[in-house]
Amino acid sequence: MFAGGSYAEVGRWLLGFVNSHAKRESPRVEASVEAGDERAGKAFGVRLRLGEEYEPPLAEPAIELSFDEVASGKGSLAWCQSQAARLRGRARRLLETEAAAAAGRTR
Repeated sequence: MFAGGSYAEVGRWLLGFVNSHAKRESPRVEASVEAGDERAGKAFGVRLRLGEEYEPPLAEPAIELSFDEVASGKGSLAWCQSQAARLRGRARRLLETEAAAAAGRTR
């Protein structure tokens, strides 16, 4: 994948990237990329969701990635590997939260 692209193109790439890596932990994990309002043209906010749970939680800021960081980083294997590890860790946290909640309901 080449670096660069328009804000919309980079946003679409980021959504596919985040979904791809989150779903490696569980196909039930969904990703969202927030790109409107104050972020438009400058940054993206990333969240993962599993059922009603979000990572990071809705009470906390989304994972912030600048447009420039993503546009240049998507062409770098090292950057992609680093972000993939970060996102998969967040997806695992959602799965752990779900498992803990399920264990509490069965007691």
